[in-house]
Amino acid sequence: MRLRGPEELAELRERVGRGPPLTVAVCGGTGCRAFGAEAVLSTLRREIDRAGLSGDIGVKMTGCHGFCERGPIVVVRPQGLFYPGLKPEHVPRLVESLRRDRLMEELLYVDPVSGRRIAREEEVPFYQGQQRVVLAANGHLDPTSIQDYIATGGYAALAKALQMPPEEVIEEIKRSGLRGRGGAGFPTGRKWEFCRAAPGQKKYVICNADEGDPGAYMDRSVLEGNPHSVIEGMLIGAYAIGADEGYVYVRAEYPLAVKHLRTAITQAEELGLLGENILGSGFSFRLHVFEGAGAFVCGEETALLASIEGRRGQPRPRPPFPAQKGLWGRPTNINNVETWANVPHIIARGADWFRSLGTEGSPGTKIFSLTGKVRNTGLVEVPMGITLREIIFGIGGGPPEGKAFKAVQIGGPSGGCLPEELLDLPVDYESLTGAGAMMGSGGMVVLDEDACMVDMARFFLEFTQAESCGQCPPCRLGTKRMLEILTRITEGRGREGDLEVLEELGWGVKEASLCALGGTAPNPVLSTLRYFRAEYQAHLEGRCPARACRALITYRIDEEICVGCGACAKVCPQGAISGEPGQPHRITVELCIRCGACLAACPKGAIRVA
Repeated sequence: MRLRGPEELAELRERVGRGPPLTVAVCGGTGCRAFGAEAVLSTLRREIDRAGLSGDIGVKMTGCHGFCERGPIVVVRPQGLFYPGLKPEHVPRLVESLRRDRLMEELLYVDPVSGRRIAREEEVPFYQGQQRVVLAANGHLDPTSIQDYIATGGYAALAKALQMPPEEVIEEIKRSGLRGRGGAGFPTGRKWEFCRAAPGQKKYVICNADEGDPGAYMDRSVLEGNPHSVIEGMLIGAYAIGADEGYVYVRAEYPLAVKHLRTAITQAEELGLLGENILGSGFSFRLHVFEGAGAFVCGEETALLASIEGRRGQPRPRPPFPAQKGLWGRPTNINNVETWANVPHIIARGADWFRSLGTEGSPGTKIFSLTGKVRNTGLVEVPMGITLREIIFGIGGGPPEGKAFKAVQIGGPSGGCLPEELLDLPVDYESLTGAGAMMGSGGMVVLDEDACMVDMARFFLEFTQAESCGQCPPCRLGTKRMLEILTRITEGRGREGDLEVLEELGWGVKEASLCALGGTAPNPVLSTLRYFRAEYQAHLEGRCPARACRALITYRIDEEICVGCGACAKVCPQGAISGEPGQPHRITVELCIRCGACLAACPKGAIRVA
């Protein structure tokens, strides 16, 4: 079937919009699949068939629901009944409860703060503080079904855009204030305008899905859970810019995202929503998938272009910018997954609606992957301008009980570490940059009192230094020297003047590097020096306040507590612990490698760390 116009699209939406009165949605994101979601799905289908309820209860595997640590997540709609951590053995009882229209009280979500059971998804604190736009459909539709997407309004924005002059589409995006969600926050409408105005008949649009930040999986989850939203956004952008061909540059490490994206492209082609004369408008567009090899630097636009062209993924000097001279020398517009997925919502609902979300300078919502030492981890979508405190303590529930919040590392490996006194900072582009961090693609790692900020800076710099393409000396050599100094400090070999050298190197690398990887790589170091300088100074004095750096800690046994059970001596790999049975033991410091095995093995808590 090939749709020949907006009317046929509307007719199809009317036909596919009818479904069974109840639907059981099983989260099919990568996280939930790792917890056994596929086994839950197959058991559900079997038990519903066995009960003769196939006509009354539909079953579908959806995209990521966001609350990844609680998977596999099952939601019964339209009631929104929320069952986290469901196992195949629970399924028969679930089906019976649906048949009898009853709750499975014992399998409902239990709030770790209040201890109360919560029945509905919308009432779970993790979801209450969110405002979902891009992720709104993730828990509702089957990402492998274009009919599901169309039934929820999919491709209506494309049909609307194709009846507008291209310039009007660009103006609507400009009025919305949408800024690139991949890191820099450049105004999307202006970017499109530059590309449309660039001379040349052949133009390209590209989706940058090269998500390489450790712990970040926002783009992956959108492509896995709602690939058609990205395709529709790219179609609208291509029409506005005057492009007839595009690429989705996605990491090969995202096999499920690649699979769903290829399926979605095939389905859109079969319906005539990709290809020639789309919806009878005269507009034609072809879309390809390019699987990247996993180089972090290929997230930079010009390195990404080089990779698609078959060359080594290295940035090049700008200008010319990709909008002027991009893929194979043709004008090219590049936006990331989340940016493209916002576009259909803006065209369908209008720029004023989008501007009603977020702040004046940073409209709309932003997706973050909330990870680290926090009770609730997962994907969160929040309006711009929300405070760090509202995200970390409101949605995330704060650090686990008994631990104090210390810092949040925001913006990916090139982001900054912000302390407790900045928890009320609004999350928008300008505020984060002013504080020494960055929006980045949306990674947010919460650190508690056990984190060593010097070692955290070393960890993130080690990643960016390893991922440097090595093309420009400031990044290639500057980050290497910085890493050497940080390593020395964490190993107890720091020297007077190291901190001043780190700062000088950091600012030099930021200002002189060719691309954004080098330009932002020093952020974790500079921000921790700014807010946690006393911790650096303690390391120079031979102490790690967090007791995390092995070379700067000492293990000893409290003889008043030790009962001489020998548990510590049995696990010590160096034979550094000695003592008679029933008598207090001792640690020979010269032999101890500070592995912590004795600390974990002692049943009395007699091991002390200093």
